[in-house]
Amino acid sequence: IAYGNWRGALVNCIFVTYQFTGEDPKSIADVIRAEQTIEFPFELAPTWIQEEVVGKVEEIASTDKQNHSITISYNPDVTGGELNQFLNVLWGNVSLFPGVKIVELKLPEEFVAKFKGPRFGISGLRGLIGAQTRPLVSTALKPMGSDAATLAQMARTLAMAGFDLIKDDHSLANQPWATWRERVTLVTRAVQEANAITGKNCLYAPSLNLPFDQVVDAAHTAKELGAGALLVLPGITSFDSMRLLASDDSIALPIQGHPAMLGSLVTSKTEGISHGIVMGTLMRLAGADISIFPNIGGRFSFSKDQCLEITERSRDNLGNLYPILISPAGGMTLDRIPEMIEMYGNDTALLIGGALSRGDLADNAARMCEIVHAY
Repeated sequence: IAYGNWRGALVNCIFVTYQFTGEDPKSIADVIRAEQTIEFPFELAPTWIQEEVVGKVEEIASTDKQNHSITISYNPDVTGGELNQFLNVLWGNVSLFPGVKIVELKLPEEFVAKFKGPRFGISGLRGLIGAQTRPLVSTALKPMGSDAATLAQMARTLAMAGFDLIKDDHSLANQPWATWRERVTLVTRAVQEANAITGKNCLYAPSLNLPFDQVVDAAHTAKELGAGALLVLPGITSFDSMRLLASDDSIALPIQGHPAMLGSLVTSKTEGISHGIVMGTLMRLAGADISIFPNIGGRFSFSKDQCLEITERSRDNLGNLYPILISPAGGMTLDRIPEMIEMYGNDTALLIGGALSRGDLADNAARMCEIVHAY
């Protein structure tokens, strides 16, 4: 059933395609278009609101009685040009409906232009690190429970081996055995000392897994202490907090986006939002320069197609926003490196964490750099 029943279909509007599993797609489409905008009986709304504010059903395509694709267009004005309200329109109340999943999203350039997006992107981050063509070498400081001095020594070893990116594990917060400020101070100093010896520019990204009212101050503190990047958990502290950090010229550090708590948005086959939209499109809109996600064959359940969808969304055309690096992770080992480079290409930050500690850390770190540099 094709509709195209408003002038918004002819102008720059937001198109969202919902996969619906159930019966009577026309009824659910009418519910969604009102619920995601006015949350008010359509027939009671003034005519101009019905025509200009409520979403419009553009198309319903059904493969059988239970499986349907519903495309609805939204006037960009309903977002107010702000990320939080855009997310509310995209997935606010419809997130409470069973059998509904967002599988496609098309954004007009005028809407995307309201966001600064990634400050560095692929080319900017490569220039900062000094690695123009090869994949980047990345890892995480683990495990929680280590004291700050131990984590700093680990970081020094990794930086001396030639790593490009060292981040806190996302679970490192402000625990008593390695408080946030002490950890960031010692690790930053260790990485700076290693950089002075190697002549490289390894970037350390402390985790901003902190109470919301501390996040911005912590980002400034991290920069003052000499950190070269930031790790942000948008599923914990919000996509808009990442947008704020990325757009702050007084911070101006690369941002790695971590998927903690985003899994429930993507893992269901019948509810949620597609992997690529969450970890590709939304990460870029909010300003991540690197999107971290679980690679196929690790300890998580992402499929090859889902991983490649994230990759495509991280690199494809999105207005004037920079394409970003991807960082497939989650139980990776050194022997997976050639396979990952072949699958994802060189614009990848290969992230291996715990496996580097199986045996001698320095030897494994040097071996990882050797393998990646060979490509």
